[in-house]
Amino acid sequence: MEHRAPHGGTTHDHDAHTGHPGHGTGGATWAAAARATLHCLTGCAVGEILGMAIGTALMWGNVPTMVLAIALAFVFGYSFTLFAVRRAGLDFKTAIKVALAADTVSIAVMELVDNGIIALVPGAMDAHLADALFWTSLLGGFVIALLLTAPVNKWLISRGKGHAVVHAHHR
Repeated sequence: MEHRAPHGGTTHDHDAHTGHPGHGTGGATWAAAARATLHCLTGCAVGEILGMAIGTALMWGNVPTMVLAIALAFVFGYSFTLFAVRRAGLDFKTAIKVALAADTVSIAVMELVDNGIIALVPGAMDAHLADALFWTSLLGGFVIALLLTAPVNKWLISRGKGHAVVHAHHR
């Protein structure tokens, strides 16, 4: 009788999969780190742009707008991973644990860097949606956050953490 792994494949399938570069604990590649960081950036960008746009459109102050943007970045970042691992067959409770383990550090670093840059650019927090400064500071912050978060993700993956946790559960 063959043992079934949580993702629907056999234990043998999973063992063969974890030996690929960028999976598990040994061979984190820059390509795996870049993919993990782009995944994180996608969720962060959707949430942050939505939060900044809502806060700016409602003429909220800087602090509530930034809090909303950060909260939505975490929500969307976790959601993207949650949906992917649920599709792979994980139950909801396990999927939440995987999403939290996979994304918390990456999203936190990305948000710290991105929002730090936005806060440091003179006038960026007071810019309106129609202002080029709003978009250039936001997008520039994403680029810098991407560059600084990729090494963090590479380090996490090399230790079997971060997005390596997700790879243990996909088909």
